[in-house]
Amino acid sequence: MNNISSAVQSAVAEPDSRHAETSLKMDAWGQHLVLDLGGCDRAAITNAETIRAFSAALVEAIDMKAYGDPIIEHFATHSPECAGYSLVQLIETSNICAHFSDLTGDVYLDVFSCKPFSNEIAIEVCKTFFNPKTVTQQTLMRTARQA
Repeated sequence: MNNISSAVQSAVAEPDSRHAETSLKMDAWGQHLVLDLGGCDRAAITNAETIRAFSAALVEAIDMKAYGDPIIEHFATHSPECAGYSLVQLIETSNICAHFSDLTGDVYLDVFSCKPFSNEIAIEVCKTFFNPKTVTQQTLMRTARQA
């Protein structure tokens, strides 16, 4: 776990300019990071304690505050193409949700917050814990206000 802590601390210690890149626009209410992580370390994504440690590290690294403990459950064991852990971590400014596919080794992660955070730091935490072969990123600026 020391390597993980060091990597997360290193990512967090980088200049705050990365936060400026993801600052919420004045007309946006929230930032929604959508990550598809392909070909992850199967031992990591099929271990509830690793997922729990990941959730705690991600919350800390992106400077959020967890609201309660994460919910981590293994679902769909009757359907191998769907089976895997799901994670829900409420944060004071919204939520972090993920599904971890046992069959493919892929991770589908969403981070949504009305408080700005660094996408790059979130990705670094994912890389540290799950060692994905590919990372696909989408960022949505959420607003329901009419122009």
